[in-house]
Amino acid sequence: MSDSSDRSLNLNFLKEPVLRKLCEALDKTNSKGWRKLGEMVGNDRRFRVSSDEMEMCSLKVLELEGSPSRVLLRLMGDRGCTLGHLVDLLQTMGHTDALQCVKPPGIQILIQPQSVAIIVGHNLRLSCYAVGKAGVQFQWFKTKEEVHNSSSPDLVISPVQLTDAGFYICRVNCGDSFEFSQWAQVDVLNVATSYGLGSHSLEGRLKVVIQPQGQRLLVGDTLQLECGAVGRPIPRYQWHRNGVPLHFPEASKRRLTIPYLLLEHHGKYRCEICINNERTWTNEVDILVGPRISVQFSGAMECSEDDVFAFGAGVSELILNSNQEPPYATDKVALLIGNLSYRNHPQLKAPMVDVYDLTNLLRQLNFKVVSLLDLTESEMRNAVDEFLLLLHKGVYGLLYYAGHGYENYGNSFMVPVDAPNPYHSANCLCVQSILKLMQEKETGLNVFLLDMCRKRNIHDDTTPNILLRVTANIVFGYATCQDAEAFELSSSGFTNGVFVKFLKKRLLEDEKITVLLDRVAEDMGQFDATKGKQALEIRSSLSERRALTDPVLPGDSSDMALAHNRQWAKAHELPESMSLDFDCGAQIKLGFAAEFSNVLVIYTHIVKKPEDMFFCQAHVTNFSPDLDIDPKEMNRETPEETGIYLLSSSLPQHCLYTRLSSLQKLRDQLGFTVCLQGSFKAMDELVDWTTDVNIGKPLIARLDLYRTMRRNSCLQTCPMPHSPCHSPRAEHLHHHPQGLLSPHCSSPYLDVCEPLQGAVGGSGCVSSTLYDNCFSRYGCTSSDSPGRASIPIETTDDINELQTVFINSLQFHHQ
Repeated sequence: MSDSSDRSLNLNFLKEPVLRKLCEALDKTNSKGWRKLGEMVGNDRRFRVSSDEMEMCSLKVLELEGSPSRVLLRLMGDRGCTLGHLVDLLQTMGHTDALQCVKPPGIQILIQPQSVAIIVGHNLRLSCYAVGKAGVQFQWFKTKEEVHNSSSPDLVISPVQLTDAGFYICRVNCGDSFEFSQWAQVDVLNVATSYGLGSHSLEGRLKVVIQPQGQRLLVGDTLQLECGAVGRPIPRYQWHRNGVPLHFPEASKRRLTIPYLLLEHHGKYRCEICINNERTWTNEVDILVGPRISVQFSGAMECSEDDVFAFGAGVSELILNSNQEPPYATDKVALLIGNLSYRNHPQLKAPMVDVYDLTNLLRQLNFKVVSLLDLTESEMRNAVDEFLLLLHKGVYGLLYYAGHGYENYGNSFMVPVDAPNPYHSANCLCVQSILKLMQEKETGLNVFLLDMCRKRNIHDDTTPNILLRVTANIVFGYATCQDAEAFELSSSGFTNGVFVKFLKKRLLEDEKITVLLDRVAEDMGQFDATKGKQALEIRSSLSERRALTDPVLPGDSSDMALAHNRQWAKAHELPESMSLDFDCGAQIKLGFAAEFSNVLVIYTHIVKKPEDMFFCQAHVTNFSPDLDIDPKEMNRETPEETGIYLLSSSLPQHCLYTRLSSLQKLRDQLGFTVCLQGSFKAMDELVDWTTDVNIGKPLIARLDLYRTMRRNSCLQTCPMPHSPCHSPRAEHLHHHPQGLLSPHCSSPYLDVCEPLQGAVGGSGCVSSTLYDNCFSRYGCTSSDSPGRASIPIETTDDINELQTVFINSLQFHHQ
C-alpha cells in the first residue's frame, strides 16, 4: 500500500492487495456499492461509463470469484481516473469502508531486508527502509533477542562470524504504531580460501565456494557431503545421484547426510544450486560404497582397510556388471513446443502449463531443454533445425509437442499457430520427417511425445513418401489413439492437459521409457473423465533398457560436443541484471528472468531514493515493434497481471513486471527505455527521468528463428511434405470453412457451468455441452482469460515457526 498516498496514481497501478480489499468493500454493498460508483462516474464526462459497460460489469457476478468492481475500476483507470478522483467520489458516497482501503498507512516499509549467504570475514549488511507520518525509528532483532546498537535502517556486521548466522527482523516504530519487516535468514559459510571474492561480490551472480569431496565408504557407514554458495537471496540446493534428483528432506540442504549406506548408494553425486532463475552445479564426485565382508586367508598375512575396500568394491562391481554394461547417453537434448494462440483456430490453455512443467522435470534429468510457445510454420521448422544441430552419436533426443494436430496414413502432423483454415500438410510439420533426420544423427534414443489429436484430416489428400531406416531405440508416446482426440481439462485457471497430468507424476522414475509410459497409460485408464475417449498409445522399437534417467557420459568427439553445448547455450543466455542511477539520486535494479526459451520477464525495483522524494516508480517502455506488446499489460505490480502465472513464485517481490513473449520474432537487438517517475514533498507534479538500455538478443532471439529460409538447413535438404516446394496453390485451400474440427468445437461455452470433479485445481468450470461435463477437445477450448492465481510468499517452515515464537516473545511491547 505504499502507493495509496499518491493522489495522482492511475487506478490501474494500484497494488493488488489494495485493489482486492477495495473490490471486496464495493462488491458486498448495495446502496453504496459499485453500482452507485458507476452512476456517479456516468455523470462525469472524463470517466463516463456507458450502460452497456455497466451491464458487462454486472455479468461478472455469474463467474466464479468474478468482481464487478474490478472491471469498473479498470474501465475508470483506462480513462485516466486517478486515486485522488476515486477518493473524492468515495467521500461523496460516504463509503467509509472503501475509503479505509485506500487510506495511506502510518508506516510504509519501502525496502525489505533480504536473506543472504555470506563467507566468514566478509561484511554483512541488511537494510530496511521505511517512511511514516512522523519520524520513524528502527530496532533489529536476531531470532527474539534485540541486536545492540542497531537503531539504523542498515544493520552492519563487520566482519561476520559463524555465530552471526540466523534469522533477523526489523521493527519500525512511528509514534504509537509499529510494523515488522519480513524475516531475513543469514547463512555464514566457513571457507578456507576466499576464491578471490571480495565483499562486493555478494551483490553479483551466484557463486559456488564449497565443493563436495569424493569418498570411499563401506555399507553401514554415514555419508556426509557438503557444498555451499554465496548470493542474495539464500541459494536453494538439490542433490543428484547419477543425474537423478534425490527425494528426501536432507537432499535439499547444503549438507547431504545418509546415515546408513547401502550398495545402491554407490554413484556420482553433485548438487544443483539456484537463486531465483539462475542455476549452477557443483563438481560431480564419486562415492564408492563397498560391502562389509569377512575374508579368511590360509597362512598369515596383513590386510589393510584399502585392501578390504578394494576387494569389496570388486565384488560390488561384479554384482553391478553381472549383466551387460548399463546404457548411457552422450548427451540429452529436448525440444518442447506448445502452440496455444492460434490465429484461425480455437485457442488452447494447457500447452503452456504442460511445456513449463515438463521443462522443469526434464532439466532435473540433465536434459538440455529448449521450450517454445506459439510458433509459426517457419519458426517451428527453424526450431527443429536448431534441435537437430544438437544431436550426434549416442545422444538422447526428445521432442514434445502440444497443440492442434492430425494424422494421415500413419504420419503425424503438428499444426503451427499461423496455419490457415483449413490446413494442409504443406502448412504443417511432419513428425516422421523429423525422425528420419534424427536417425541420420545415430542418436542413442529418440522419444516423441505427441499431445495432440490424431483424427483424419479430410482436407489433406497428400500421401507422404517417407522412407525410414530400420533402427532401434525409437519410442512414440501418443496422448491418444489413432483416429481419436486428445483433451485438456476445461478450467477457469491453468491446468495440465490429460496426458501431462499423469506423465509428470512418472517422468522422474528410473524405469525403461516404455515401462514408464505403460504406467502412465494405466493411470490414464483409471481417469473417469476420459475413459473410452482418450487412451495413451505407445509404439516402440526399443531393443535395450533405455531410460530417461540414464547417466550422461560424453563420447569421443569432445570438440563436437563443446560446439553443440555452445549452440544450446545461445538459446538460454539471460541479460545480466543491472543497477541504473538517475540524476535525482534514485537507483533502481533492472532484472531479468526466463519463463520459456522465447518468453522474457523484465522487472524493475527501487533500490534507493532521495529522502525528500515522496513517490518513486520505474517502468519500461519503447520496445521493438517486432514484439507486439500491449502497453496495458506492461509494468504491472503483480506477475499475474502481466500474464506471468507460472514463474510468479520465484520472482522478487515489490517490483513492476513486464512479460515479453515471442522473442523468436526479434530481428534486431532489444533496446528499450527505463523511465523513472517521482514526486517530491515540496511539489505535487510528477517528474520524469529516462535512460535507454540495450540488452542485445536474449534467449532464443540469438538463433534468428524468424527467418523464412535458412541456408544449409537440414529440413530443406530432406524431401518433406511440408517443404515450401510442395505448397499447393491457394485456390485448393478455400473450399472447407471448418477444417478437421467439428462445427461445435470452436463455439464458446453457452451452458451452465458445473464444478469439475477430480480435475486439477478442483474448482474449474466447464461446459455441459462437452463430454461428461468435464473436459474439452485439444483444439476446442474456450479462449476465456485465465483465472488469477495467488503468489506464494517465499519463506520456509523454519521462518513460519520462528514468526510465532518471536511475536509471542514480544507481547510485552504491545501493552
